[in-house]
Amino acid sequence: MNEELEDLRKQIDAVDRTLLGLINDRARLAMQIAKVKADSGETGTYYRPDREANVLKSVLKHNQGPLSDEEMARLAREIMSACLALQQLLRIAFLGPSGTFTEEAAHKHFGRSIRTLAADSIDDVFREVESDNADYGIVPIENSTQGIVNSTLDMFLESALKIVGEVELQIRQHLISNAGEASEIDVLYSHQQSLAQCKRWLATNLPGVKCIPVYSNADAARRASDEPRAAAIAGEDAAETYRLPILRKNIQDAPSNTTRFLIIGKQETGQTGADKTTLLVSTPNKPGALFGLLQPLAENNVSMTRIESRPSHFVNWDYVFFLDLDGHVENPSVKDSLEALRAQAGLFKVLGSYPKAVL
Repeated sequence: MNEELEDLRKQIDAVDRTLLGLINDRARLAMQIAKVKADSGETGTYYRPDREANVLKSVLKHNQGPLSDEEMARLAREIMSACLALQQLLRIAFLGPSGTFTEEAAHKHFGRSIRTLAADSIDDVFREVESDNADYGIVPIENSTQGIVNSTLDMFLESALKIVGEVELQIRQHLISNAGEASEIDVLYSHQQSLAQCKRWLATNLPGVKCIPVYSNADAARRASDEPRAAAIAGEDAAETYRLPILRKNIQDAPSNTTRFLIIGKQETGQTGADKTTLLVSTPNKPGALFGLLQPLAENNVSMTRIESRPSHFVNWDYVFFLDLDGHVENPSVKDSLEALRAQAGLFKVLGSYPKAVL
């Protein structure tokens, strides 16, 4: 065998042993933290969104390659996830069934060392967390091509849960099937939104195939797994869950198609230096009312990154506004803005201050 090659492999073996020792050292420290907290009577969750966000930012700051920032962030998340599971196995509610993009986003944010709980609706995700059946929930809030998810906004009108984090997932739509070739496919199952996101590709590559909308891509994969000449549009998690080969990867029309998800829970989240604050406010229906709400932001040099309106559900033709602000609620400029807003808004509710998505 080539001596140089053999020497390089020995070096890799030595690095692997060092990594193994260091990872287990980290795990032992995590267990010691759990013991110190238990001895001091500290109860509740061990998960700290702000702490994890700062760890990830530090990893990316010091990454010199050749591994990409995205790959290093993924590895760091999995190590943190495994160590946290020694303290507390997190239960994460998501919009099911198993194999959806929402579950994929949960794994991206929390790692794989969690217990995922499939819920039938976004409402049920909130209820699972409110009833303490889940420690956290993850819900979609907006897609870069399809827009806002109104059912998520509506739940914040009645729920006391906080936004404690966010995660962005690039939606990679794949054609999956037990059929050997795309030419053998007679029927295609998919969520209506995915059909819209792959419309041009389908027209070009599967022009004669019958497309049947279903309520989730995971359900599409389940159906396709039972039919030899059927296919589905879904992500890698669904393909793995239902053991379907991927015939074509990345068939979405917009390569940068991305969905933003919110992490919901009961705790307050500390500052990280790169945070968002989300508000729910309403104002009387009169000239200049919305301008009056936004004016304190400009006066305090606070950037508003998003605004959405929804019916209030209380009075016909009254609306509430959801605002995303740049900064944490404890930042002086944000705090001053919120005090001015609270004084003039009919309804004022801080939904949460939380770390911005890291990759």
